[in-house]
Amino acid sequence: MEASDTFRTLLSASEEILFKEKNSKFFGYAFPITSDEEVKPIIDNLRKKHFNAGHFCYAYQLGTSKTTYRANDDGEPSNSAGMPIYGQIQSFALTNILFVVVRFFGGTKLGVGGLITAYKTAAQMALENSNIVEKTINVHFTISFDYKNLNKVMRIIKEKNLSIISQKMDNDCQIEIATRKSNAESINGIFQNTFEVQIKIKE
Repeated sequence: MEASDTFRTLLSASEEILFKEKNSKFFGYAFPITSDEEVKPIIDNLRKKHFNAGHFCYAYQLGTSKTTYRANDDGEPSNSAGMPIYGQIQSFALTNILFVVVRFFGGTKLGVGGLITAYKTAAQMALENSNIVEKTINVHFTISFDYKNLNKVMRIIKEKNLSIISQKMDNDCQIEIATRKSNAESINGIFQNTFEVQIKIKE
């Protein structure tokens, strides 16, 4: 079976949801992200919004063919918050997503089991209210050629319906294109066989 060249992520940030358990309040938020640098500013904003909340627990996953993830309990008992949130990211088969659950303590301890259920439920509710989309995993190529070959290159790009990411038109031209992973090999082959045109994968 061929590896899939699509992945599921969020179209946009979810609506805020609220789950209550024994007077504790759990606010759930899901955000689409593309790098771990986006995590801290999002959590900082939530800290400003909920300045008197006790815990900002989160999990995120990034990447398509190789994934990285992190789960953070933010002072809750070990594995009672970050991992249950991460479990929901997995059960909805999502990536490039950050999930934050903000907790206001209501005065009654929930115990580890109660916390796991509450964080999992808040995450699940927010994901059920999210706009989940399927995107293609794309491969980017840089094509280099002399200006005189421009028409030839543009004709292939048009025929094969390739996305142009950026272009530099001069005597020496460079175009960055993107195509979905399942087409990458054939697109590479077409340009490799095109006279006076160089193509390389953009890392």
